[in-house]
Amino acid sequence: MTGLHRRSILAGFGALAAAPLVRPAFAQNPAPSGPFRLDPLPYAANKNEPHIDAQTMELHHGRHHAAYVNNLNTALKDHGELAKKPLEELLANLNSVPEAVRTVIRNNGGGHANHTMFWQIMGGSGGEPTGDVKAAIDRDLGGYAKLTEDFNAAGGRVFGSGWVFVTVDKSGKLALVSKPNQDTPLMEGSRVLFGNDVWEHAYYLKYQNRRPDYLKAWWNVVNWPKVAERYAAAKAGTLSI
Repeated sequence: MTGLHRRSILAGFGALAAAPLVRPAFAQNPAPSGPFRLDPLPYAANKNEPHIDAQTMELHHGRHHAAYVNNLNTALKDHGELAKKPLEELLANLNSVPEAVRTVIRNNGGGHANHTMFWQIMGGSGGEPTGDVKAAIDRDLGGYAKLTEDFNAAGGRVFGSGWVFVTVDKSGKLALVSKPNQDTPLMEGSRVLFGNDVWEHAYYLKYQNRRPDYLKAWWNVVNWPKVAERYAAAKAGTLSI
């Protein structure tokens, strides 16, 4: 990354950090009317301390995620039929979206889906999974220790911005994939069991350029009971995003 780009990122964070904080989330501009909304965080912004700081959570949810929702609703306001579709269906059929708004919907719809999943599977106490999720990880991903090693390595290899995911199919089979930007396995009709955001806005205030440290620390806030709920829903065919 160039020095100029790095300075731009730091300046942007500085401007955001200087803004007055409103807990439990940052104040947001009113969202354009539309089918999608930003749900509140399912826990206090400081729930993931010390591994993810409260200010990062507030910025990430109340500014970044909010912007994806606002942009998505704006893009859909003149496309009523598209606005009626569930998000996972919209993302799985991007080729049918008018070219004029396809990229906007790809980026912002993907961002909305990814972050909605992300908040759900954090706020936990880490540790190792149990039950059916543990059995699936042992069977498909070589066990928890190998999963964390491979997952962190995949996250470290993402060039620039993106995500690393564990996907799940209706049989319960798991796979590890990474995606650039706000792309999501939903775009290929797959379902996400859980994933981690490796955009710099997810970790830069606390970890600066030490993405590997963030990836390692993140496992301490994974909510395995919520992951287990998503796993059961995937096998039942009811997991959406």
